[in-house]
Amino acid sequence: MSNKRFSSGNGPSQRQLRVGELIRRTLSDVLNRAEIHDPDLNRMSITVGEVSCSPDLKVATVYVMPLMGSVTVEEAIAALARNKHELRRRLGAEMTLKYAPDLRFRPDETFDRLDETRRLFSDEKVQRDLSAPGDDAEPDPDAP
Repeated sequence: MSNKRFSSGNGPSQRQLRVGELIRRTLSDVLNRAEIHDPDLNRMSITVGEVSCSPDLKVATVYVMPLMGSVTVEEAIAALARNKHELRRRLGAEMTLKYAPDLRFRPDETFDRLDETRRLFSDEKVQRDLSAPGDDAEPDPDAP
């Protein structure tokens, strides 16, 4: 049996991933059902893209993005931050964790990174490199 209490890997543990996904689903449901007593927040359509938890599960960073450009990201984060205590209370009531994590809201930049990746792949130089014959990659045996 190993003497190590924590994983030596650089990534999040299985428990962090599982709890993060549970928090993401719970927050999405609470926001979708408009259960928070803030009319400004209830008018916003906000998607929760990802939740990452600290190793001790006491801090959860929630990555959010308003849908359809109805409000700016800063307005959505400000509304969520104003109501983070009520959101945290709802999480504690619906989840079976010892502690309800402290919530920190950040903008979800996944779509921006996808656009940048698409732009890079459409670049003329990259296309030329991708289609260059005689590269060192092994041929695909399933290719016709």
